[in-house]
Amino acid sequence: MCTTSLTTCEWKKVFYEKMEVAKPADSWELIMDPNLKLNELAPGWKQYLEQHASGRFHCSWCWHTWQSTHVVILFHMYLDREQRAGSVRMRVFKQLCHECGTARLDESSMLEENIESLVDNLITSLREQCYEEDGGQYRIHVASRPDAGPHRPEFCEACQEGVVHWKPSEKLLEEEATTCTFSGASKPSAQEGSGYSFFSLRWCLFGAALCLLIVSLQFSFRSSAFL
Repeated sequence: MCTTSLTTCEWKKVFYEKMEVAKPADSWELIMDPNLKLNELAPGWKQYLEQHASGRFHCSWCWHTWQSTHVVILFHMYLDREQRAGSVRMRVFKQLCHECGTARLDESSMLEENIESLVDNLITSLREQCYEEDGGQYRIHVASRPDAGPHRPEFCEACQEGVVHWKPSEKLLEEEATTCTFSGASKPSAQEGSGYSFFSLRWCLFGAALCLLIVSLQFSFRSSAFL
């Protein structure tokens, strides 16, 4: 039975289930370690940094809640090949509430679907670094969702410890640019639409004037015939 937070229990549940499928012959454990430091590794340990996770924070002082797509998660990993046992230590960096200004750092909560994709990235890194295998493709978490708002480094624990993470990577920027280019090419521009309307109106006026000219000529011809 899990006696820690619900999010911690969900992390362990998803991790153990997926590792049982990925590496059934090995035994792995997942430990939450709030004192984990970036690039401070014991001999034989490997590191993976998730920079753009999505999570919701809840201030324990003023009850303010906010969404962030810049949650940073640090993993340290070690595999004992002889014992066929591995260990993962993880730290989810916290954020400060910008509403009440309290110095309390608050933890994030995450949806199960987000945890599953993050664990998939962790296992990909484990297979590459600990097993020297082709881990597959990482799931990219785009950090430019409209409901999240701009990242504020002064309230971010990771930023305060010197972890540079909140700017999207070049790969994300390239993918976003490609998406925008494709969307722009599939839709007519405003200038094209306005040009089409202008020429249509001009042809309508020309047709109306031509009809009036024909009617006027016919009327003149009939009038001259009766004289």
